[in-house]
Amino acid sequence: MQREVGSLPLAPALRARLAAAGFQTAQELLETGPCGLSKEIGISKEEALEALQVVRQECHGDAARTAGGSGATRKFTALELLEEEQAQGFIITFCSALDNILGGGVQLTKITEVCGAPGVGKTQLCMQLAVDVQIPECFGGVAGEAVFIDTEGSFMVDRVVDIAAACVQHCQLIAEAQQEEDHLKALETFSLESILSHIYYFRCRDYIELLAQVYLLPEFLSEHSRVRLVVIDGIAFPFRHDFEDLSLRTRLLNGLAQQLIMVANDHKAAVVLTNQMTTRIGQSQSTLVPALGESWGHAATVRVIFHWDNSQSPMASEMCSLQLSLRRQKGLK
Repeated sequence: MQREVGSLPLAPALRARLAAAGFQTAQELLETGPCGLSKEIGISKEEALEALQVVRQECHGDAARTAGGSGATRKFTALELLEEEQAQGFIITFCSALDNILGGGVQLTKITEVCGAPGVGKTQLCMQLAVDVQIPECFGGVAGEAVFIDTEGSFMVDRVVDIAAACVQHCQLIAEAQQEEDHLKALETFSLESILSHIYYFRCRDYIELLAQVYLLPEFLSEHSRVRLVVIDGIAFPFRHDFEDLSLRTRLLNGLAQQLIMVANDHKAAVVLTNQMTTRIGQSQSTLVPALGESWGHAATVRVIFHWDNSQSPMASEMCSLQLSLRRQKGLK
């Protein structure tokens, strides 16, 4: 963080402007933020965001090299990686079909992208996860907290209240049936008010606010070490409009993807992104694809696509057929 501005891999003209404005260290730049930096040196907010993205990546790399002592990359065996992955917990969804196909639920340290047409239930699932992540460990949960970043204004606190109340009641029924001391003790603090107070909500109205919030996440998570879920509801929404410079949009999205990977790994959290489907017209037929999927979809470890199944009753618990795609795009239904 104390790295000198002159040593950062920025354009010479930009480094000259920063020096002329009195900036000396990377920490001073990061503390200023994109809006402040834009005003200080007379560049656009997009250019300021891109510059701060480079600074953060450099600082993160410096920290990793310092932690490694000699700077050598730590080596893992495949067995060690498997054991580490199996040791990570899951956040259950309370949808048996989805939990089964995910191998137990939404896994910590991974990025899960939930895709589907508007109204299919993506936001509902995210609100459910924001409650479920707080289930005490004695009930099979991870006893964490949640960050909910909303880009479309779809978060409904009344619905969260209903979900939270049902979750507390479910745990109470388990405790009454089993009469175990740790269950009864956990319920003393697992209440509706406790659940609502541990969902940290952020409303981002454009892509600049979204990028700034994501880049500030590590600092926030260092102060809230129990956060085990980060939701971005509508990841592509702020990037669909007002972008004449497509190369800039791609760079910003790639930087956002790398930042989210770092958040998931460093803070042992599950990152869940929702993404609407858009229609692509091909030579033979039209197909539905995740919005901006080519730009950043590689960051998601798991992609779940919801499809309406009109042959089933809307009231059925499994009212969607599910397609789970890994990075290699091999699908399961």
